[in-house]
Amino acid sequence: MKKGLITSILALTFTGLQAQPLPTAPKLVVTLTIDQLRTDYMEAFSSLYGEKGFKRLMREGKVFYQTEFPFNGADRASAIAAIYSGTTPSMNGIISRHWMDINTLRPVNCVDDAAFMGNFTDENSSPSQLLTSTIADELKIATRNKGLVYAIAPSRDAAVLAAGHSGNGAFWLNENTGKWCSTTYYSEFPWWVSQYNEKKSPDYRIRDMVWEPVHPITRYTFLPEWRDQAFKYKFDSERINKFRRLITSPFINDEVNLLAEELLDKGTIAKDEIPDLLALTYYAGNYNHRSTQECAMEMQDTYVRLDNSIASLLDLIDRKVGLHNVLFCITSTGYADAEAPDLALYRIPGGEFHLNRCATLLNMYLMATYGEGQYVETYHNQQIYLNHKLIENKQLDLAEIQDKSADFLIQFSGVNEAYSAHRLLLGPWSPQIELVRNAFHRKRSGDLLVDVLPGWTIVEENVTDNRVVRHADVPAPLIFLGGGVKPETIRVPVNITRIAPTLSSAMRIRAPNACTATPLNF
Repeated sequence: MKKGLITSILALTFTGLQAQPLPTAPKLVVTLTIDQLRTDYMEAFSSLYGEKGFKRLMREGKVFYQTEFPFNGADRASAIAAIYSGTTPSMNGIISRHWMDINTLRPVNCVDDAAFMGNFTDENSSPSQLLTSTIADELKIATRNKGLVYAIAPSRDAAVLAAGHSGNGAFWLNENTGKWCSTTYYSEFPWWVSQYNEKKSPDYRIRDMVWEPVHPITRYTFLPEWRDQAFKYKFDSERINKFRRLITSPFINDEVNLLAEELLDKGTIAKDEIPDLLALTYYAGNYNHRSTQECAMEMQDTYVRLDNSIASLLDLIDRKVGLHNVLFCITSTGYADAEAPDLALYRIPGGEFHLNRCATLLNMYLMATYGEGQYVETYHNQQIYLNHKLIENKQLDLAEIQDKSADFLIQFSGVNEAYSAHRLLLGPWSPQIELVRNAFHRKRSGDLLVDVLPGWTIVEENVTDNRVVRHADVPAPLIFLGGGVKPETIRVPVNITRIAPTLSSAMRIRAPNACTATPLNF
C-alpha cells in the first residue's frame, strides 16, 4: 500500500515538473554598457531623476549593486571585451585600449587592422585582435547566421568589440566629421546609415546643441562644487574637437538612441522569432575627461540626462518590440577617469612618478650588470619592454633579467610593487597576483609591470594633464530587465564574467569559448 502511494506521488511530481515549460528565448537581447557608470553616483543623485529611467530599473529589474572585474587596470576596451567574452585579458587578449607593438615600437589601438578600410572614416578596424569568441559570435553560430547582431557606440573600440567577429555591423561616431562610421570588415554598409548620415547625423545639428543644467543649480549639492554659476557649453563654438567634446558629454547617449531607432525602423532586427542582439554603449564619465573636482555640476547633470536617455530607450524598445519580448542587460565598464592631483592644502601624501626615468636608470643598471647594450627597448602605460633579441644574442637568461629588473624597480620612490613576466607566468599564486595575471597577456604586455602607490601622480612625457593614482574601488551595477526577470535587489558582489554565460543561457546558445563562469539565475 505504502509502495503504491509513494509511486503515485512521484509520478504526480515528475508529471508536474515536466508540465512546466521553459521560458522562451527573447526575440531581442539589448546590452547597454554605460562607460564609467557608478552605483554610488546612481544612488546619490536619485532625487534628481524621473520615474521612467533609473528608478524603473531599480523597481522592475534584478539589480546587482556591485560587479567585480577579476583583473587590474580595467579600461573601456578591456571591460567591454570581458563582458562579451566572459573571460579576462589574459585569455581574450584585450589588455587595454592601446598597447605597445613590439615590432614597430609604437602604441596600437586594440581594434586597428590595416586589412580593412573604414566606411565614413579613414581608420582601419576589425576585431581580429580579440582572441576568443563572444556572445555575438556564439549567437551567429547557433542560428546559422540568421540571428542579427548590431553594435552602436560613441567610440570605435566599444562598437567593434561588442559586435565581435561575426556581427552584422558596428557603428561609432567619427570624432572628426560627426558622421556614423564603420569598417569594411563587416557586411556592406547599410543603406539606412548612409541615408541617416546624409540628413540627420550630429554634424547637421551640433550648431544648435547647447549643454546647460536641466535643474536649478541649487539642486546639485551631492558633489563639492567650487562655482556658484551654471555652466554652459556650445559644442560648435570651437571648430576643432567639437565632436570629441560631444562624445564625452551626455548628449552622445541621445545620439546612440536616435541611430538605434533608425535601425529598428529600417532594419530587420527583432522582426522574427530568432533571437537578435543589439549592443549599445553610453557614456557617463567626466566631460572632456576633466576631473570631477573641475566639473562636479556637469557630472550630476550627466546622470540626470543619462536617466532621461535610459527612459527614452526603454520606451523606444517597448514601442518597437515590446518589453515582454526583450531581455535588457545594463552594466558598467567598472572604472573611472583618473583624477587631478589633490590640492596641497589637504596634505595627502604623494609624489611624482616618471616611467621614462625608471626605464633609463634600469637600462644603466642592466648595462653595468651584463655589459653594453640597449636592454630596455621601450615603455608604455606603466610597463617596460626589454630587448629580447639583444638578450638572446648575448645568451643571457631572460627570466633572470626580468626578476632582477623587478627587484631594481621596487626600490624607486612611488613604486608599490614591480611584477616580472616570469613571476606572473610561473610564480606562486596569491589573490593580488591573480588580478595582475588576469590582466597580463604574454604576447602583448611588457616584461615588467609597475604598480604605483595611490596618491602619486604618473607624469607622462609630452603631456600636460597628468593624473593621480587611485586604487579605490569604483562600484559598478549590473541590472537585468525584461520578460521573465523578477524584481530583486542583490548586494553580494558578482563577477563581470558571469554576464556572458547568463545571456547565452537566456538565448539558448553556448557560452563563449573561453568562458568558464556559470550563469546567474533569473
